[in-house]
Amino acid sequence: MMKTINYLKGDATKPEMVGNKIIAHICNDIGGWGKGFVVAISKRWKEPELSYREWYKSGENFNLGEIQLVQATSDIWIANMIGQHKINQNLNGIPPIRYEAVEICLKKLAEEALSLNAVVCMPRIGCGLAGGEWEKIEQIIIRTLIHRKVGVYVYDFE
Repeated sequence: MMKTINYLKGDATKPEMVGNKIIAHICNDIGGWGKGFVVAISKRWKEPELSYREWYKSGENFNLGEIQLVQATSDIWIANMIGQHKINQNLNGIPPIRYEAVEICLKKLAEEALSLNAVVCMPRIGCGLAGGEWEKIEQIIIRTLIHRKVGVYVYDFE
């Protein structure tokens, strides 16, 4: 039986299921961290932001479509996924989200989740500051995570 996305009300930084969990979110490709969901992550853990900033400074594989997994607790990892180009719409009104990059990130995330025997928890990634459309992101999640039988929990903040 094909899994489906589980929609929950609550805080994606406080997943309550038992076992390993990866909290996934979209980052930009210019090293900016300070608005949106990352604020909630930084309030709970310092390491994901520090690791992201170090990754940006190093310049090593800091590109669209890359991911960085940062262990936050014994059973929680944060997936910093670069799926956003810059932070504002371009002159043609195209939002910063890059769906192709999100898809590449989520394919890599599926491998990590399977190797850790983890579920993936997230807000509606790419649909806030990045300006993405949930209908498109949802289809990418189904293609990359659900088809690989990775459990996915999407949180809508109450």
